[in-house]
Amino acid sequence: MTSTTTRPHLSFRTVAGYGAGDAGNNIAFQMTGLFLLIFYTNVVGIDPVHAGNIFLFVKIWDAFADLFAGRMVDRTMTRWGKFRPFILWYSVPLLAANLLCFWIPVDDYGMKIVWAVVSYAVLGLLYSLVNIPFGSLAGAMSQDPVDRSRLASARMVGSGATILLLSLVLAPQIAGADDLSTTFLLTAVAFLVVGTALYMWTFLTSKENVFREVERVTLRETVATVRQNGPLVRLCIASFFYLTGQNVVSAMGIYIANDALSQYAGAGNWLASVVTIITTGAVLYVGPLGPGVTRRLGKKHGFLAACLVAVAGGVLFGVGDNLLVSLFGLFLIGLGMALLNTMTWALEADTVEYGELKTGIRTEGATYSAFSFTRKVGQAVGAAIAAYALGLIGFDGAADVQPQSVLDGMTLTVAVIPAIFFLLAFAIMWRYPITEDRFVEIMDQIEENRARRHAELHPEGETAATSPEPLPARA
Repeated sequence: MTSTTTRPHLSFRTVAGYGAGDAGNNIAFQMTGLFLLIFYTNVVGIDPVHAGNIFLFVKIWDAFADLFAGRMVDRTMTRWGKFRPFILWYSVPLLAANLLCFWIPVDDYGMKIVWAVVSYAVLGLLYSLVNIPFGSLAGAMSQDPVDRSRLASARMVGSGATILLLSLVLAPQIAGADDLSTTFLLTAVAFLVVGTALYMWTFLTSKENVFREVERVTLRETVATVRQNGPLVRLCIASFFYLTGQNVVSAMGIYIANDALSQYAGAGNWLASVVTIITTGAVLYVGPLGPGVTRRLGKKHGFLAACLVAVAGGVLFGVGDNLLVSLFGLFLIGLGMALLNTMTWALEADTVEYGELKTGIRTEGATYSAFSFTRKVGQAVGAAIAAYALGLIGFDGAADVQPQSVLDGMTLTVAVIPAIFFLLAFAIMWRYPITEDRFVEIMDQIEENRARRHAELHPEGETAATSPEPLPARA
């Protein structure tokens, strides 16, 4: 049974508004991901090993915060819908917490550690309470595969715009600012204002359109849906691996630019901007390609291709012996990581339908939070690996020039460790079951199940007032 009723694609205004929300999310996420480690080691004076412990502890805390947030989402239903209220309630506190992470006004070393842990943990909890409903919202806005890819691409463009801003404004100052502490603080204050406007744009333009038979989901229903969702489990494991590799690259980017590549280019703040743009910031120019990749390869095969591109970049960066080759290797790593992120968000939305097929209940919050849980653990492990690697190779944040052994260690870390994790993600996703054709079958089966349940509840026949809302047309 295939729906004959069509629904127009999401408008550009709606898609752009959704992308603005991820620009807001990445103010906190990318500013801490790109610069918090170097803020700890070079500004606050925290030992790299202690910084690694902070990242590992807080990110694992964040992972459990995601599960809490997912449960909160599944229990909620308001006049604004299920997801948008969280953006309204918690976005400004999140941006304020980001400011506190980059302002440590204590001198005692132990108190610096305490402040760092508490401020970062509070930010993590608030980020979960905003990001889990934000990410879940995409699956409730449309069930059309191309629209979902457009929303995922809008996320990537939104986050890429934030990264570009950080790359052009903040990254060049890392090596030469006289008062880097004030630079970080003023940037966080400015982002508090900008981020608030971005979040409100999302709140006003992104609406929930997908029919749901159960508005508030019990804990038992949540557990049952997630437990039966094999594709979600596979996607979670693959995401853990590739995000571990990605966060090694992100955390090491500034160190690579300021130290390892300076041996080819000499001193210059421009390298920090270039490295950030071509690695973490690649989502800005790769994100718009997402719908085209989905149409040509499908989301699964787009994910697999992205893994191989990132691995090739790591190999090239490792063997490069001049600036141009090294930068091209980093460019390929960034290209692969950006495409991985674009495909992953669209794949996650599909697993919601798979869970609904198995149980008849949509649990976007639980599905997304389980997915995000493993992503946070991957982020924790990746950031910790980067910090521990710096300690292992003998990096000294107070030194003006690092010895050659440290520079070689940085290069090896970025070239080899992420490539291993990208290959593991490739292996896990090789047998991912939801292809584009299978997704069409799932949607047809869901519609048939809804019609059957409706007929059982209304044996005298459907009326316009009681008929379930038709599913949107598929591309």
